[in-house]
Amino acid sequence: MISAFAARLLPSGIGPNPVDEPTLPPGFDPNTVTPGVEGFIAIALVAIAAIFLLVDMTRRIRRVRYRGELREQLEAEQRMISEGGPVEPETEPDAEENPGR
Repeated sequence: MISAFAARLLPSGIGPNPVDEPTLPPGFDPNTVTPGVEGFIAIALVAIAAIFLLVDMTRRIRRVRYRGELREQLEAEQRMISEGGPVEPETEPDAEENPGR
């Protein structure tokens, strides 16, 4: 059904290339074709863009993770306040003795 429908829509002259051998300039070797400077620049730009995207993604993921940790900490403090526990978090003794670290 689909192939019959497609046959009606497509012109009947579409098919393989009617020219069997493309015309190449004399002395042209298709095995020596290289992308050149333009290809190098294009690939370098794609690599630089990918690096920038990875750095940006890492920064955004880190920011979301820190926000989640901060939210959990604030919720824990709110629970402590509502339960009547200590408002200030307990600090380690080393942090009080060595504030410069």
